[in-house]
Amino acid sequence: MKRAKKRKKNKIFLLGVIILFLAYAGVAISDLHKTSNTLTSNTLTENSSEATIVFSDKPAATVQKAQEILNTMSLEEKVGQMFIGRCPEINAAQKAEDYHLGGYILFGRDFSGKTKDEVIQTIQSYQNAVKIPLFIGVDEEGGTVNRVSINSNLRAVPFWSPQKLYAEGGFDLIQSDTQEKCELLHSLGINLNFAPVCDVSQNPEDYIYNRSFGQNAEQTAAYVQLVVQTMSQEGMGSVLKHFPGYGNNTDTHTGIDYDNRPYETFLNSDFLPFQAGIDSQANIVLVSHNVVSCMDGQAPASLSPQVHKILREELGFTGVIITDDLAMEGVREFAGDTEIAVQAVKAGNDLLCCTNFEVEIPTVVEAVKQGDISEERIDESVLHILELKITLGII
Repeated sequence: MKRAKKRKKNKIFLLGVIILFLAYAGVAISDLHKTSNTLTSNTLTENSSEATIVFSDKPAATVQKAQEILNTMSLEEKVGQMFIGRCPEINAAQKAEDYHLGGYILFGRDFSGKTKDEVIQTIQSYQNAVKIPLFIGVDEEGGTVNRVSINSNLRAVPFWSPQKLYAEGGFDLIQSDTQEKCELLHSLGINLNFAPVCDVSQNPEDYIYNRSFGQNAEQTAAYVQLVVQTMSQEGMGSVLKHFPGYGNNTDTHTGIDYDNRPYETFLNSDFLPFQAGIDSQANIVLVSHNVVSCMDGQAPASLSPQVHKILREELGFTGVIITDDLAMEGVREFAGDTEIAVQAVKAGNDLLCCTNFEVEIPTVVEAVKQGDISEERIDESVLHILELKITLGII
């Protein structure tokens, strides 16, 4: 009798082991199946001793379509896709075609005095000129930075700042304002808004304060999450800025600024809104020109492989990384037109925001031909860009 009971217990134990094994195997097979539906793409940091591995989280069909397009592109076309240029005042359509641009960013001058129909027709002329449809971006943050709504032909009054919206109607008004903003931009042919501002600032003396949400890190993170999710629902491309966090730094449009805050400050505060945006599937992260000593004291964040590695590995961002404008003085004191774009590519940027693309694109093409940048490195960024354009319905 005792032996029979013992055999019974052994059978139960063995059965349990088998069930656990099958359960684990089921999870492993499920994970493998999920992995097979995405493409793994490696983003290499040229100046780093270790590669940063970035896993695409896009559907298999999106990845496949992007790869098919990439396979048909020349080197010049690939490099051109990595540039979103400040829209020139003349011959913009022709230059978009000639340089195979990835996109244009428009400013107030591009809307000034124009009717809605004129804006639509002008933007469409840019799209008609190119083989691969363009990102058409603006900084329509609300408040002190508006490009579109300052034209009364396009909106009766400029969009309010996030701080004013929140004070007037809380998150409900922020959400409805974001929806209206997306609808207006879409109606003009704009598919990318350089927003939301993720910088944490509660001091009115800070340069970035008026553009920020004006609350602590946790509240700013909640704001960013809502705006990114709403933009995603509206099919509008979003840009988190200015990584790794502006803090109380001065204006890098006019000069270099050194950020000497400890890394713990970024972990406990500045990174939180960016992480909220990334977790909400934000499309793009913009990297600032601040020199952040705790990450890389020798180069602006936009040109630093180490800062990009933190964004990829510590915050887990798998989307498109873009520089702040490479014409700004805060970065130009580190590199001129013939080297700045090459350094930006080597640092790990996918998109380069610049005014001087007519000089910088040939420089990057030549760097690839000379072996200073590998074509595989270019391909990785272009795949990110094409995947995003497909996701947003631009392609």
